[in-house]
Amino acid sequence: MNSTANNRFIFLGFIAAGFTNIFGMLAASEFFTNTAFHKLSPEVFSDFGTFMVMVWGLAYLAVARQAHQLPAICFVFAFEKAIYVYTWVVWISSKSDMLPILREETPLLALFYSGYGLIDLAYALFFAWVGIRALQK
Repeated sequence: MNSTANNRFIFLGFIAAGFTNIFGMLAASEFFTNTAFHKLSPEVFSDFGTFMVMVWGLAYLAVARQAHQLPAICFVFAFEKAIYVYTWVVWISSKSDMLPILREETPLLALFYSGYGLIDLAYALFFAWVGIRALQK
C-alpha cells in the first residue's frame, strides 16, 4: 500500500473509531435513557463514563488527518482502548451469565455487552499499528 493510500486508511480508521465511540454510546445507552445500560457496569458506563467515551471519540476525530504523524497520541489511544478491553474481560468473566436474559429483554444491550471489548481490542491494535508506523517514519 502506498503512502497516500495508507494515510487514507489511517484517516478512515480514526473516523470509524470516533463514530463508533459516539454513536455506539448513544445507541447502547438509548441516548442516556436506558438505566440498565449504566447499572450493568456503573464503574465504567455511568452517565459520566458514557459521556467521556464520546469525548474520546471526538479526540479520535480531531486527530484523524494527522494521526499518521503522531505516534505518542496513537499509543495513548491504544492504551486507553486496552483498559476498556480489560474492563470488558472482567465483566464477561463475572457477569456473562446475564447475557441470555439481556438478549430477551434488550437485544441491543446484550449485543453491546457481548462484544464491546472485541471492538475495542481491534481499535487498540489499529492505534498501536498506526503509532508504530508513525515511529518508523
